[in-house]
Amino acid sequence: MHPMILAEMNLLRLAVSFMTRLPVGNPDYSPEKMHRALRYFPATGWLLALLLCGLTVVVSAIVGVETAVVIAVIASLLLTGALHEDGLADTFDGFYGGLSSEQKLTIMKDSRIGTYGSGALFGALALKVTLLLQLADAGILLSALILAYPLSRAMAITHGQDLPYVTAPGKSKSDPLARPMSVTDLTVTLLSGAVALLLFPLWTAVAVIASVVIARMLLRRWMKKHIGGFTGDCLGAAQQLQELLVYFVLAASVSTGGSL
Repeated sequence: MHPMILAEMNLLRLAVSFMTRLPVGNPDYSPEKMHRALRYFPATGWLLALLLCGLTVVVSAIVGVETAVVIAVIASLLLTGALHEDGLADTFDGFYGGLSSEQKLTIMKDSRIGTYGSGALFGALALKVTLLLQLADAGILLSALILAYPLSRAMAITHGQDLPYVTAPGKSKSDPLARPMSVTDLTVTLLSGAVALLLFPLWTAVAVIASVVIARMLLRRWMKKHIGGFTGDCLGAAQQLQELLVYFVLAASVSTGGSL
């Protein structure tokens, strides 16, 4: 196989190993290669979405869609090691449990979960199940998963383009996220994250794009206000909130007769 293809396959394996618990062997790692693998984070979202779609179809045929949705949410937690949900909980604990930026960052590094984190995690999971059930009733559950998983991951990692990384280098597995991506890698990331918009009507796609862009601006201000930049936990929180937003916009589109 051509060396360039092998190199790209290694980057994909690095992305999958970072974002999931799926077995990919032992890819060749270096901080620079991990940084270049960022462009494959949406592809990891595609992989997860397709696995969950297959699981949902099978379980729905056996016990019904309601149970299938709950099992899919649990399976997502297992497949990712609850990576993003952990970031969501840590971010809320830190941002609202500390007074200074230093206190917030210290709390975010604590492995224990607090009241703010528990509330955010429970609320996010409850809202996710509710929205997915509504999308299932509308017959667009699978396409919603295929859109939300890659797009939310693509939007989350773009915060590294214009926010400083505030965790000290060498102390986090997210250190390779500290530098901005090249224009080419950023373009590939956004296109691969958003391509599933082609499955939806034009105005729904426009509403999704506008919503996630506005959400990114608000999330950027939120992170900058509390800690002056971003951490890996913040990106996990951003991914979860963007994913929920995509489901919400799609559900709103359905409830308004597709006029969005």
